[in-house]
Amino acid sequence: MRIALASDHAAFALKAELAQWLADIGHDVSDLGPDSAASVDYPDFGYRLARHIAAGKAERGIALCGSGIGISIAVNRHPTARCALVSEPLSARLAREHNDANVLALGARLTGIDMAKACIEAFLATAFAGDRHLRRVEKLSNPAIDRDLP
Repeated sequence: MRIALASDHAAFALKAELAQWLADIGHDVSDLGPDSAASVDYPDFGYRLARHIAAGKAERGIALCGSGIGISIAVNRHPTARCALVSEPLSARLAREHNDANVLALGARLTGIDMAKACIEAFLATAFAGDRHLRRVEKLSNPAIDRDLP
C-alpha cells in the first residue's frame, strides 16, 4: 500500500521510526516531512499530507504531532480528507469501517511506538463497510450540502 506520513517537530522521531517499520513490512512510504526535529508548524505538514492523499499519491496517510489534535484538524480542512485521531486499535478499526478514514492521526507525546503500530495495523487492515455508512461519509466530503435540520 502507498502510505504517506507527515508530522511536526514533536513527532519527528516517531514518524521516522514508523516510516522505517512500514517500509520494512513492504509498504511504499512517502515521508512528507519535516526532515529534522527543528521547530515547524503542524498546519503546513497537515495540509501537505491532505493534498498528497487528495491527489491520489497515497492511499492512506499518517499524521503525527505532539498530541495528534492540531495536525488532525489541519488535515480535516481538506474536503476529501477524513482524518481520525485515535489512541487505540479499536478506534482505528472503526475509523476505517464506519468513516472510511483515509488518514490516521496519532499523538507522539501520548502514544508509544507499540501502540502506534497496533493502531496502524488495525487502520491498514480494515475495509470500509459502506452500506448505511456511505451516505454519511458522502456528506463529510461535500461541504456544499445544505444541512438544515428540522
